[in-house]
Amino acid sequence: MAVIPFTAKGQKLLARLMRAEAEGDGQLGMLMVGNTGVNRVRADCLDFTDIRDIESMVFQSPGGFEATQRSYFYQRARDKDLNLALKVLRGRREHPATNSLWFFRPEGSCPAQWFGQWNTGRYKSHCYFAPTQSECPNIF
Repeated sequence: MAVIPFTAKGQKLLARLMRAEAEGDGQLGMLMVGNTGVNRVRADCLDFTDIRDIESMVFQSPGGFEATQRSYFYQRARDKDLNLALKVLRGRREHPATNSLWFFRPEGSCPAQWFGQWNTGRYKSHCYFAPTQSECPNIF
């Protein structure tokens, strides 16, 4: 069963986002980016109160993903990307992105906080940040 409603178009968008943002971090890194995206749809808190589906999450402005501004994002989703997206949509969660709403790729070490949210860890090139359960209970 899916943790958020989705269509084939939404699955493809999520797969393309995961690949464009984290292909260099491998499949696990791509799953973590997917976790963050799904959490944004589920959140209904902070910067994500008007996000109700994958498309609005992927193209959120301001606050969206930089990958949507690069041509690489607009390549067709591959079967392996679609399978990874489906795993996330069915509820697979990976630490440190389990409850994350943000991630970014710093030049150096991860800061303790980013936009007021605490660092939950780093996986390869990306640092992940999550709100507290009291701030965003829907993602816990």
